[in-house]
Amino acid sequence: MTDTRAPDSSRRSERSRRAIYDASLALVGEVGYARTTIEAIAARAGVGKQTIYRWWPSKAAVLLEAFLDVAAQAADGEAEIPDTGDLEADLKLVLRATVDEMNSPVYDAPARALTAEGVVSPELGAQFVEKLLEPQLQLYVRRLRAAQEAGEVRAGIDPRIALELFTGPLAHRWLLRTLPLTHEYADAIVEYALHGIAARR
Repeated sequence: MTDTRAPDSSRRSERSRRAIYDASLALVGEVGYARTTIEAIAARAGVGKQTIYRWWPSKAAVLLEAFLDVAAQAADGEAEIPDTGDLEADLKLVLRATVDEMNSPVYDAPARALTAEGVVSPELGAQFVEKLLEPQLQLYVRRLRAAQEAGEVRAGIDPRIALELFTGPLAHRWLLRTLPLTHEYADAIVEYALHGIAARR
C-alpha cells in the first residue's frame, strides 16, 4: 500500500535548523565572523536564504542561538557546581573545565565573535548575558552561598561580586590572549582569591 502521509514538517524544520547551527559555527571557525554571511550559511546548510531570515533577523542572531545550543549540550547533566564540602577543590575543578572549554576551537571563535558583536549591538549583548553568561554565573552564586552557610566563606561577602574574582581573570586572559590559559593558572586564581595575597603574620 502506498504511504500517503504528508512529510513531517516539524522534523524537516528541526533538521534544517540544526544544519544552520552547524554551518554558522563552522564558517565562523573557518573564515571568521566578518566574512561569514547569511548566503554562505544557507549554502553550507543546504537551505534557502529565506529559511534563515524567516527564523532569525541577522547572522548574529543565528550564531547566538547556535552557540547557546552548543552550551546547552555541554552542560547537559551538569546543572550545579559540585559541592563536596571542599570549596577550593570544587572551584579548581570547575575553573579547569572552563579553561578547557575556552581553549576549544568550538568555543573560541563563536564566543569571540559574539563578545565583539555584543559591544556594538546592545540588544545582542544583553541577550548574550541574559541567556548564556548570567545562568552560568548564578551557579557560582549558589555554590558560594552554600559555602557561606557551611562557614567556608565570610557571612558578609556578596557572592555576586566574589565570583568575579574567579571568572574575571580567566575572561581577561582569554580575551586579550596575553598568556596561555592553563590548569595551573586556574588553580592559582582559586588559591589567590580564597587565601589572599597579603603576607600572613
